[in-house]
Formats: sequence, structure tokens, C-alpha cells
Amino acid sequence: MKIEKINSNEVFRIQKIAHVTWPTSYKGIISEEQINYMLEWMYNLETLANQAENGHFFFILTEKESDLGFISVEPNYNSQGISKIQKIYVIPSKQGKGIGKKLLDFAIPYFRDQHNQSTFILNVNKKNKAVNFYKKMNFVIDREEDFEIGNGFLMEDYIMNLELKNYNFKN
Repeated sequence: MKIEKINSNEVFRIQKIAHVTWPTSYKGIISEEQINYMLEWMYNLETLANQAENGHFFFILTEKESDLGFISVEPNYNSQGISKIQKIYVIPSKQGKGIGKKLLDFAIPYFRDQHNQSTFILNVNKKNKAVNFYKKMNFVIDREEDFEIGNGFLMEDYIMNLELKNYNFKN
């Protein structure tokens, strides 16, 4: 397995993983219409390329030339010395096999040491089973927020954070 940083010309790889992952990850949590709306909104190639060109870092984990998962991080989020995990997904057939942990184990020292970041934050749907994964990785729920995202859809999220000095690489 290897993790590599990808650039704006390669974001189609992120889009492909999202389109495989989202229908499974969000089935029964949000409607199929909202899944499709959010995929188009968040994962169209222009949006992803703009993010890659404007300070978001995309890292993808591959094994035998297959893309298994990715993480997208925005350092210095709101100029506060914290990094926001904007996206982290693992293809359904590889979930529960340590891929998400490998992505975090890579990203935490990268942003803590090379970008002098003290904290990671992220949004996660309150009903998403990933909440338990983040808790296992020592993220804590800071608060709940609901976000209107257009088309009559609502994101109902926990805002979670992790002090990077507290991350346990032995989990």
C-alpha cells in the first residue's frame, strides 16, 4: 500500500471513489436524491480541481494500482492553525480493514509537523457509522450543527476535533 498526494489533474480519482462510496455510506441516512445532489455539488471535477489548486491537499491510498481511499485536508482552516478534514472515504469493500486509520496515520504527522497544525476538525453526519471510527481515533464531539445546503436539503452533523498531540498511532 502507498499513499500519494494528487494534483488537480488527478481529482477524477477522488470523484470515482466518492461515487462508489456514497450510495453505500449514506443509504438509509439521507435520501438518494440528497446523495446525488451532494455528489454533484461536492465532487464535480471543477470543484475538486479548484480545491486542489487553492490549498486543499488530496492524498489517495492505493494497493496494486487500485485506489482504495482518500483524505482531503484544508490546512490553516479559517487561519486558526487547525486543519479541517474536508473528506475521507474508503471504498465499501475495504472499510473496516484499517485503510481510514492508515490515511489518518499519514495525515496527522504531515500536517502537525510540516504545517505546524495543532488540531484536526471535521464534520460527520450524526447517523454515519464513521462517528464510531472517529471516536476510536480519539476525536471528540465538540458540537452539533445543521447546515442548509440548498434544494431543501439539510446536513445534520457533529463537529468533531482531535488535538494532534493526543493521537494514538497504536490503535
